[in-house]
Amino acid sequence: MKNPFISIIIPVLNEEENVEFLSEEITDVMNNTPWRWECLWIDDGSKDRTVEKLTRLAAANSAHRLITHDRNYGQSAALSTGFKHARGEILVTMDGDGQNDPQFIPVLVKELLKNKADLVNGWRQKRRDNIIRRLSSRIANFYRNVLTGEKIKDVGCSLRAFKKQCVSGIPVFKGMHRFFPTLLRLAGYTRVIEIPVNHRPRKHGKTKYGINNRLWVGIIDTFAVCWMRSRMVYPRSKEIIPFEKNSDNSKTEIQ
Repeated sequence: MKNPFISIIIPVLNEEENVEFLSEEITDVMNNTPWRWECLWIDDGSKDRTVEKLTRLAAANSAHRLITHDRNYGQSAALSTGFKHARGEILVTMDGDGQNDPQFIPVLVKELLKNKADLVNGWRQKRRDNIIRRLSSRIANFYRNVLTGEKIKDVGCSLRAFKKQCVSGIPVFKGMHRFFPTLLRLAGYTRVIEIPVNHRPRKHGKTKYGINNRLWVGIIDTFAVCWMRSRMVYPRSKEIIPFEKNSDNSKTEIQ
């Protein structure tokens, strides 16, 4: 069986009420595209019935795969696990709470291919969150852009598409997902564009983020990323194939 062209990566934590309807939406959307695809659900230590439901899903539909962590490591670690297990050339990430609209997965991929971009980042024009989440996200986004020199409208949007090669070797740390465009630029992948995407209200469950684990931590992490930007290097190299002399003293390249 040929490898998929697109790998959708979804970190989940205690989302038993959301994974079934979200998986149905993804299946309906992707089955109407010309691409081979897979969906990787990365369970990050759920304590409810999330794993049980995703196990049944993976057994019923081979396009859906389940990878589990032995405990909770955080969203960035779950994404990193997804990168390692993904088989597609194009990776798409999204949240497992149902707020990201799967209808925009093909839109992101088409923009990536049409513009020959490295990353297409979603931009939630109309946030369907409470005032505290919107305010903390706006403040953290402002500080990230000021300190990193980026001009990303919505770094916090998890809905994005990018080439798999872009994430080989990027550093993994808690909060890595909040600096994704900056980390790709550090690795030399500079063709980054943003497009508006639909954002939906959460139907079930409670958000995992608030002021303490989003705003303040995000601001502190920004200084760490600024330090990395000044110190980290990503050398690109190639092997030079030498020539050898054959019996008649002419030069032939070693294949």
